[in-house]
Amino acid sequence: MAATMAGVSMPATVTPLAPQVDAVAPVPRWWEDAAISLGLVAVQLAGAAYMVVLTPILALGLDPLFLVTFGSLFTGLFTLPFAVNLERNKWPSELSNRLVLQFVLLSLGGVTVFQALMLHGMKKTSPAIASAMPNLAPGLIFVVAGCLRFERVDIKCQYTRAKILGTLLCLGGAITMSILQSPTAPPGRRPPDLAAAKSHQDWVIGCVCLLGAVLMLSGTIILQAATMIHFPAPFTLCSVTSLIGAVMTGLFQVATAGRLSPGTPQISTEIILSLVFVGGLVSSVCIMFQTWALEKKGPVVVSLFSPTQTVGTAIFSALFLGREVQPASMLGMVFLFSGLYLVLWAKKKEGQVLPADRVVAYGTEDDVEKPLLLPH
Repeated sequence: MAATMAGVSMPATVTPLAPQVDAVAPVPRWWEDAAISLGLVAVQLAGAAYMVVLTPILALGLDPLFLVTFGSLFTGLFTLPFAVNLERNKWPSELSNRLVLQFVLLSLGGVTVFQALMLHGMKKTSPAIASAMPNLAPGLIFVVAGCLRFERVDIKCQYTRAKILGTLLCLGGAITMSILQSPTAPPGRRPPDLAAAKSHQDWVIGCVCLLGAVLMLSGTIILQAATMIHFPAPFTLCSVTSLIGAVMTGLFQVATAGRLSPGTPQISTEIILSLVFVGGLVSSVCIMFQTWALEKKGPVVVSLFSPTQTVGTAIFSALFLGREVQPASMLGMVFLFSGLYLVLWAKKKEGQVLPADRVVAYGTEDDVEKPLLLPH
């Protein structure tokens, strides 16, 4: 989950570079590698489990805006103490209008719009599709960053061609999954034609929402890369944008629905808030662990584990929700993951994403693409 969406255990904001923390004692390399690997798998499986838990609750009528509001609020509050203790010396003496505008845009795009579209898309499709779509982000980031000249695009370079091919594979895989993984009825129950047509219409709307969410995520990641140049404090950025996003989402629900409400009388507000509280806590822990893993291993290694969430979600959905994964749609997963790994491999080999004069701003010289990758 940087991809940590507060409501569904994906980061509400991007998790870039971690603050420098002095090591207390040396740790054996193999032990550290094992801990990072197991931790990243656990992060992805936690996100998968939370998405599966949310699915039946959303089906009962829970308003996604309510979930985004309080999920982001809890995430912001949980990460705030770490921001104050670890990054206070990185805060600017005064906030410029440009930085405030960047905070607002990140909150609007990365919290309110992205999470609302993701939850609405998951409600109308399935957790497996929703968890697979964010794997499009690295390829789309390459396209957007190339257009904005943040990333080097040289068609003669084999790594650029590899990234283009990887992006096309990701898009092809996402389209294949969306088409072949159609909604299915429970065994022995054939829905009426009208209900089937409505189900397919919802599926199309859900896929469009998920694609829109990924596009918003890609643009937000690039905007955060620019913000991190002058504000290299990831925990603070996560906390501030989560809190601002919570306020904006809450105000939007009040303006459109007339009040801040879960939207369903079938589940008590206390149960919903308890679930969102746990989700915000889990999301915060995942954000902090991924930040530490990014500092230790870089974004490519962290991103390699993102397909684990899709696989976990498909398995959990089959076990606990009775959702069938069409065998043909597995081909789309293969295309999607192959494209993801191809893009990550090319970015790692190319070794240059931002201009050299901006590398110092991120505190690293050997992995300058860190701000442009989002682990899920």
